[in-house]
Amino acid sequence: MGPLFDILGGLVLVAGTAFLLLGGLGLNRMPDVFNRIQAGTKATTLGTILTLTGIAMMHPDWALKLLLIGMFLLFSNPLSSQVLARAAERTHVHKTSRTRIDRFEQDHDQGEEA
Repeated sequence: MGPLFDILGGLVLVAGTAFLLLGGLGLNRMPDVFNRIQAGTKATTLGTILTLTGIAMMHPDWALKLLLIGMFLLFSNPLSSQVLARAAERTHVHKTSRTRIDRFEQDHDQGEEA
């Protein structure tokens, strides 16, 4: 469209890449699988959406395809992280002592009381 959209698209693209990098660092830094799932899902979802937005600003003719990819990502990423967390919980994956909130255990305890 013009140089303004190219510059803005480039800035959004760099921001998305930064979030993807932070997500990758979070995967290495977090202590257990549940924290890694959270770090990987949130940062990479935002990073990928920003990257797709930056590309759409630079190439408007690709916008519909990029929108569809972004919608698929917004639906599939949280779903896949939920499935991974349930699988880790059911196979009794070790949690660190720093993991303080355990919603699965709280839900399980409430189910036994009812």
